[in-house]
Amino acid sequence: MIIGGPSSQLLGGRIAAILKEDLALCEYSSFPDGEAYTQVCSDLDDRIVVVQSTPSDRDIIQLLQLLDVCRGRKIDLVIPYFGYARQDKQFKPGEPLSARAMAGAIDSFLAEGSRIFTINIHDRSVLNNFRHEATDLDATPLLSDEIKKMGLDDPVIISPDKGAVRMARAAAERLGVPYDYLEKTRHSGTEVSMAPKEIDAAGRDVVILDDMIATGGTMAQAISILKSKGAKRVYLGSVHPVLTGSAVLKLCRAGVESIIATDTLEKAVSTVTVAGLVAEAIRR
Repeated sequence: MIIGGPSSQLLGGRIAAILKEDLALCEYSSFPDGEAYTQVCSDLDDRIVVVQSTPSDRDIIQLLQLLDVCRGRKIDLVIPYFGYARQDKQFKPGEPLSARAMAGAIDSFLAEGSRIFTINIHDRSVLNNFRHEATDLDATPLLSDEIKKMGLDDPVIISPDKGAVRMARAAAERLGVPYDYLEKTRHSGTEVSMAPKEIDAAGRDVVILDDMIATGGTMAQAISILKSKGAKRVYLGSVHPVLTGSAVLKLCRAGVESIIATDTLEKAVSTVTVAGLVAEAIRR
C-alpha cells in the first residue's frame, strides 16, 4: 500500500500507479486551534510505503502522525525533500543538530526491516543519523534527460558555486557538454562579482544546476551576470523547487528563460517526476 502524505500526494499517486499498488485514502485537516489532524481511511497492509516531503514543521508533524498509524509494520519511508537536512552542524554553543533530531524522531516509529529513501539530500552524512537502512537517490540523470529534450544551442552546465559542482559535472558528462562553476571575487567590503571560472558563456545557452532553489537571490544574481556576459538564454534546473516568498518573481525579473524542477516538492515548475526513480528503488 502507498500512503501519500499531504505534501506528496501527487507523487504518491504516481508511485502507486507505477508499482500497481493500492493508494490509501487519507484525510488531512486541522483542528480549530491549528493542530494537524491526520487519518488513514483505508485498511493497512503489512508492508507500506509512506511518501512525504518535509518542507515545513507541519509536514514533519504529519509525517510522524502517519508513521504512528503504521507503527509495528515494515515501512519503506520516502522523504523526497528532507527538511532540516541543512542544519547538520553546530556553529555556536547550545545549538542543536536539528538534522539528527529529526532523524531520531522518525527512527523511533520504524519497525525492524524498514527502509528510508531520500533524494539529493543536502549532505549524505545526514543519513548516518538513522539507525535503519537509509539510501539517497540521485535525480540528476532525470534533469539531464529533460535538458537534452530542450534542443539548446551550444549548451553549458553551470554550478552556482564550487561546492555544488559535482551535480553539474554529472549532468554535463551525461549530456556530453562542458561544465563550469561561478567563482565569486570580492572587490571590497560591499562589492562582489561573480563569473564562470573558465568557460566563456557568450552566445551560448546556459543551464544553472543546483540541488535546490530557496529564496532565489543567488540564482537571480547569477542569471543577471551570465546575461551581462552575453549568454544567449539562461535556464535553471533544480531537484528541489523550494521557491520561498517572491523567489519566482526575482528569477523572472533577472531574465530566466524557464525553471526545470522535479516533483520532490509539488510546485508549478515541477515538470520532472521522480516516481520512476523511487519505484525502482522500492522494488530493489
